[in-house]
Amino acid sequence: MRQLKIIPLVIFLTISAFLFQAQAQRIDLSVDYGYQLGTKLNYGSNYLKATDGGFFRGIAGFEMGSGTMLELTYMKMNTELLIRDVLISPTEDRLSDLSMDWIHLGSTRYFDVSSDFTPFFGLSAGVTIFTPKNENTAITNRDLPSTTEFSFALKGGVIFNLSDVVGIKIQADLMFPVSWGGVYVNGFGTTVYTSGTTVMGAFSGGLVFTID
Repeated sequence: MRQLKIIPLVIFLTISAFLFQAQAQRIDLSVDYGYQLGTKLNYGSNYLKATDGGFFRGIAGFEMGSGTMLELTYMKMNTELLIRDVLISPTEDRLSDLSMDWIHLGSTRYFDVSSDFTPFFGLSAGVTIFTPKNENTAITNRDLPSTTEFSFALKGGVIFNLSDVVGIKIQADLMFPVSWGGVYVNGFGTTVYTSGTTVMGAFSGGLVFTID
């Protein structure tokens, strides 16, 4: 199953490198695995919650100046969507599984790129696709729709350069879906709709490959 999840990352990185290799002075390709800490969206005394979960991510970075990279990011998260609602589900229960696909474009500043220890900080913006599946039929009698929302993110971390070609990356993220949770829940006569901005924290580790 994990091999199937990695395939879109490989395709994404390969196409990105091919398209931009002529324009960039240097290309960085990275693949990492991480853990996101979930988030919660309140409406009144009720809430929707995305649980903690793992994710795969691929980043293709293209040097636009000394230490500054233009980066394309694709991230795949899988988690569960929980609900607590006094009318539909008085106790917290699983509403559905939830897949999140993040597609972002951003800029990252790398410091001391020639040293063994390279700190970095970056920001990005793009869209996040929320796809519920395997709905809990005890709570809802309809399929929940997929939604695409604007999002942005901040990141920081460090790369331990093992050589001029390979490095180990440790990264922390703050991710902001601008309008998350916009789903209709038909609880057999009761309909709930909520949306809003929230924040998700995450941390990850992976490998970085440099092509000059």
